[in-house]
Amino acid sequence: MEQDIMQKVMDEVMKRLGSGSTVVTPEKATQEKEKCETPNVSVQKSVVGVTEYVGISEGDTIGLVVANVEPMLHEKLGIDKKFRSVGIFSGRTGAGPQIMAADEAVKATNTEIVSIELPRDTKGGAGHGSLIIFGAEDVSDARRAIEVALKDLRRTFGDVYANDAGHLEFQYTARASYACNKAFNAPVGRAFGLIVGAPAGIGFVMSDAALKAAEIDLIDYLSPTKGLSLTNEVVITFTGDSGAVRQALIAARMIGKKLLGAMGAEPKSATTPYI
Repeated sequence: MEQDIMQKVMDEVMKRLGSGSTVVTPEKATQEKEKCETPNVSVQKSVVGVTEYVGISEGDTIGLVVANVEPMLHEKLGIDKKFRSVGIFSGRTGAGPQIMAADEAVKATNTEIVSIELPRDTKGGAGHGSLIIFGAEDVSDARRAIEVALKDLRRTFGDVYANDAGHLEFQYTARASYACNKAFNAPVGRAFGLIVGAPAGIGFVMSDAALKAAEIDLIDYLSPTKGLSLTNEVVITFTGDSGAVRQALIAARMIGKKLLGAMGAEPKSATTPYI
């Protein structure tokens, strides 16, 4: 009987982990345990078994915390000594969604972004993965930042579209914060937009369409050998009035989906579009 209950708990949790869209936190694991009336079974320990684990979400993204960073590693990171705890937000697929989610996490918590790196990844695709590190004086703040970012990631993947030929990405915030500032030099407190297109030629055409569609200020233009990790993408970042930023994104999305669709199946949103 005890073995049957254990199997039921494990099957349910693994099903959620496999979906790639549910954050499995210790609290949720406890709820699953209680549903099966097995107070002696720790689902969280059975699945992961490490205190650093917070959860997972879209883009093969994992959230982790380190309560007290080892002094030698802390020194090599080159971060403020007051940040003895860090939150780690690390994904295989996507950089923009993770950065935008981190931006919301910084707004909601007593943390700072200490580093953002964009490795060449996308699990063999055309774009980036991501490694974002939050600094915190208390581990509870670091953990909370990761929880907020993991939860928001489902929203920020809403305007990511893909097929076998490539991908498109559109990101928007009405008020950029310190993650967007650190990654893209976005003006803090102003509306901010991001457009990504792969293959790179589609990104170029979308960028041109966006700039023609609205009165926006171009912050940067990135291409495979200019600001990117040799990824097959063109990226632009821009700011302006909130309405103009959204208008530019919508114009780029319209033409981008048609162009990428000509190369394969209709590009589909990863979750639910939010722009």
